[in-house]
Amino acid sequence: MTNSALVGYARTSTTDQKAGLAAQLRDLEQAGCTKIFREELSSVAATRPQLEAAIEWVREGDTLVVTKLDRLARSVADLVSITEELRRKGVGLRILAMNLDTSTPTGKLMLNLLGSIAEFERELMLERQREGIAKAKVDGKYKGRQPTARAKAEEVMQLRAEGKSANDIVAALGISRASVFRILAEADRT
Repeated sequence: MTNSALVGYARTSTTDQKAGLAAQLRDLEQAGCTKIFREELSSVAATRPQLEAAIEWVREGDTLVVTKLDRLARSVADLVSITEELRRKGVGLRILAMNLDTSTPTGKLMLNLLGSIAEFERELMLERQREGIAKAKVDGKYKGRQPTARAKAEEVMQLRAEGKSANDIVAALGISRASVFRILAEADRT
């Protein structure tokens, strides 16, 4: 059996927040983290390479440790996604400021509650969206998404008849390769 490790993750939004990063590093070291991943970028960044590296690095039995929830996740849904990935790997999560540890029954309960709240929020948002669309349709203001590629089906067929490749058609019409192949496949079926 391998030894389990406490692995820290620290993040600040900007490089100007050196004191905040130093405080996180101190707290993670005091918590017993033997390896710490750190990054200085906004949580809204498309990717967080060091978080991805930390999740990749941890092994079954390890625990990922963060000082506060907002250092780890952008939203409750993001938290649920991250913790699901950790759970699949057999890795625990500790959030120091919340005293939350998913290796305990109480920690698992708290995380499940957060996940349920996220799912509830999503369902409410989708329900409001459906109601808004229905009202807009009744008022004649909602037409739905316009099928941009299908409107160009004749042009796709013409360019193909001229011997153009799929890449040439994509470049000429500004539609995706998938749309080109879908139009061609539908034409072959008729």
